[in-house]
This record gives sequence, C-alpha cells and structure tokens, in this order.
Amino acid sequence: MRKAVPKKKRRPAPLRVAIVGGGMVGSVLGRILTEGGGRVTAVVSRSRSSARAAAVFVRCRNFSTALTAIPPETDIVLIATPHDAVGDVARTLASLEELNFTRMAVCHASGMLTAEVLEPLAVRGAAVFSFHPLQTFPRDFRPAEILPTARGIVFGADGSPRALRRARQFAAALGGRVIMIRPEMRRFYHAACVAACNHLTALLANVESMYRILQPERNDFFPVFRPIIEATLQNIGLHGPAEALTGPVARGGVATVAQHLAAVERYAPHLIPYFTRMSLETVRLAVAKGSLVPERREALERLIRSYTEEAHPAEGNP
Repeated sequence: MRKAVPKKKRRPAPLRVAIVGGGMVGSVLGRILTEGGGRVTAVVSRSRSSARAAAVFVRCRNFSTALTAIPPETDIVLIATPHDAVGDVARTLASLEELNFTRMAVCHASGMLTAEVLEPLAVRGAAVFSFHPLQTFPRDFRPAEILPTARGIVFGADGSPRALRRARQFAAALGGRVIMIRPEMRRFYHAACVAACNHLTALLANVESMYRILQPERNDFFPVFRPIIEATLQNIGLHGPAEALTGPVARGGVATVAQHLAAVERYAPHLIPYFTRMSLETVRLAVAKGSLVPERREALERLIRSYTEEAHPAEGNP
C-alpha cells in the first residue's frame, strides 16, 4: 500500500506594498520588505528627487509625486509621512476611484495617531490600522545605517479585527511582530517610546558630560562606558529592571550617596537637578526590589531632597 504523500503547504504570495513618503521610515521598511521577498509597487513622495532616492533604495522602478501612481494590485498602502500629513494623504487617497479599497489595507506609521485618522479609507472599504515601528530612525543617518536595527522589531497597532490580521501579516513580512495599543492609550504608548529612546539618549549625554569633566582631553566616552551599559541592558532583559538594580542606593548606602551628591554639586552643579531626580527614582525602584528597609529609604530621600531646588530656592524667592 502506497503511503500518502503529505501535501505541501502553499507559501503565501509575496506582499505587495505601496509606500507614501520617501523618508527614512518608508525607505527602511520598504527595503526590509523587498529583502524578505515582498515587493514595493510604488513610492510616492512630495518631491520627485526624494521619491526617486527612496525607490532606488527599496528596489522599485515606479516612483512619483502623485498618489495615482499606486497600482490596483497593491495589497497594502503604508503612509510613512509626518503625522500632520497623514489625514490629508488619507483623504486624497480615498478620492481615487480607480482603486478597489475593499481588497486593500491602508496603514500609517505615526506613533501619535490611531487608525481613526484613516476613516475616509475605511468608508471606501479598506482595512485600516496604525502601524508604528517601535524603533529609532535618526534623520541624520543614511537608510543603510538603520537597516540592521530595524529588522525583527515590534509594531504598535490598532484597528478592527480584520485590519489587525493584515497588520500581523505585514509585520511578519518585515520579520517583526505586532502589539495591540488601545486607541485611548496611544499617546501614552508614544510617551513610553520617547522615554525608552530620547530620555535614554539624554541620560547618556549627561554621563558623557561627566566623563568630559573627568577626562577633558579624551573623546572616548562610549567605548569606556559601553561594557557597563550593555551589561545593564542584558541584566534588565534577563531579570527586569528591579532585579537588575545594583549600586549604593539599592544597598541603602546613605554615606556613599551623600559623597556622590557633594561631588556632583562641586564639579557639575548643572547636573544636580538630573542627578537628584534620578536618585529619587532609583530609591523608588530599590523599594520595589525590596532591598531597602524603611529607615534607609527615608534617610536617602531626606538626603537627596536636601539638594533639590525646593531645598535651595533661587535668590529672590521666598
């Protein structure tokens, strides 16, 4: 008796995506899509030069300044413009009678906006969703420099169940995954992204400032601090922030913290507001970890607050 030959699973057809916006986000995501076997059907941008540059990078021959360049066989339209332009693009796109939106999906890459801004396209029958890449895309970098860190990332999405199925399909084609963000929490989500990226950058800039005071003739801040930064991130990834916390605050070392504050006040007084705020946040984290007895916590908080602006009012203030 012949054994039944198992049927091979049909591979999904390559995803066909049109990109509106020839900037960093559209260029990088478009290139990742094409490298993964997908196809960019069109690149539309405000200027022909930016459309051409993005099209070359994503390996697409069809570029234009007009939305009419988007071909009917497109599966998904990604609007990767600045967020204040998304609404206008959605309205103009929805006015194109030649596109059958009932078989298409349309998304935008804004971290601030929900799927609601795409309502004109939903009225036309499109599955609409937000699709924010949870990654940093510095404008001063070249797209090729961003590619390695944009693969396998998370996308913050909202939309109908039908639309979210398309969002997951799109994320999978980019080697990533989707997390659902409730529409009313969208701005809070974006604030968390800002804290993870921009605030971390500002924190490290303060470390660099302190290092320049220590070593004014050297310009190797990051190579010097990179091992401790990367080890800290690895520990957080393995155990979470509270369990990864070490140092004098976590140990309740009041005398050490006092010496740190005095040294910062002496050599970098402009960093006292930052250092005290972060020290208080570290106390809060140490409490969550369970490493501080109440007496040490209170002593640390009194000490740190003695260096704050409230304890040292500016001249002329009551």
